[in-house]
Amino acid sequence: MQKRVSLKTIAHEVGVSSATVSLVLNAKDKNGRVSKEMAKKILDKAAELNYVPNTLAKGLKVGRSRTIGLIIADISNLFFGALALHIQNYAEEKGYTVIIGNTNEQLSEMEKLINFLYARQVEGLIITPTEKSQNQLKRLINNKTPFVLVDRTFPELPVNSVMIDNYEISYQSTLQLIKKGCKRIGLVTYKQDHYHISERRRGCEDALKHAGLYNPDIMEEVRYDFFKDDMKRAICNLMSTKEKIDGLFFTTNSISINGVKELIKNNINIQTDIQIMCFDENDAFYILPYTVPFIRQPIKEMAQKAVELLIDQIEMKNEGIRNLVIGAELVSGENVIYF
Repeated sequence: MQKRVSLKTIAHEVGVSSATVSLVLNAKDKNGRVSKEMAKKILDKAAELNYVPNTLAKGLKVGRSRTIGLIIADISNLFFGALALHIQNYAEEKGYTVIIGNTNEQLSEMEKLINFLYARQVEGLIITPTEKSQNQLKRLINNKTPFVLVDRTFPELPVNSVMIDNYEISYQSTLQLIKKGCKRIGLVTYKQDHYHISERRRGCEDALKHAGLYNPDIMEEVRYDFFKDDMKRAICNLMSTKEKIDGLFFTTNSISINGVKELIKNNINIQTDIQIMCFDENDAFYILPYTVPFIRQPIKEMAQKAVELLIDQIEMKNEGIRNLVIGAELVSGENVIYF
């Protein structure tokens, strides 16, 4: 790896002091102490040597790194990949660098990442927390660490968060299946105690209960660590019931796309043999020969609000707790319904 070019290197090449180089490269020679010819020579030499400022060291001198940490649950998931992209883009617009870490839904990895990121002098964190991470978050609260939870939260903790109304969008999406004439609607969800997952399940089940259609025997759970095998089992169970399932609600992006795959493998004609409702948009839906209704989360807006909330904490513009709930969309064919 090429050695970093320092101010001292440039100073030696040009024949001036490091202080003179610093004045020119940091645009601080307001009194004209360095001649225009020498300033040009220094700038040209810096460009020739591919000089890159050490922004971390520079920031630490004034107590600022202008760096934030982003802890993502599963970067391979399209939703989280898009969320990370938008967070990085918006943070950079605001003058912040983002360091991204992936927990793969492991509590131990989340703890390692928090320690690693603070060793890198980040000023705050945006987190999609893992299951049972309340104690780690409590430590951040006690240490007065600026952080924001996005997509997920723990209602019992006084933390800043950005979410959608998971209950309402799931309730309304299930009503859409009922309006299409579905009488036996099943559900596939993660076996987790995450609040957002529980709210999605509760929204679906409440809609079914209020319509007199709820059947606990066709509510399936899959485990994250055994996801593919459990998805096969869940779809097989649902499709082999004595009474035909005519509707399915999938509660996450990964469950939705794999649920569609399993239905196709089992020669189930989607939207003919069965109606489905998916969480999150997926490009694969647009190449299928039928319409796949889905819930579109406002990922870009969620990312922007999370960055804004964090910067407000870092720059001490707002010290109160804010829980932002952003509306999602139900996309069904040409129709888009906002909630």
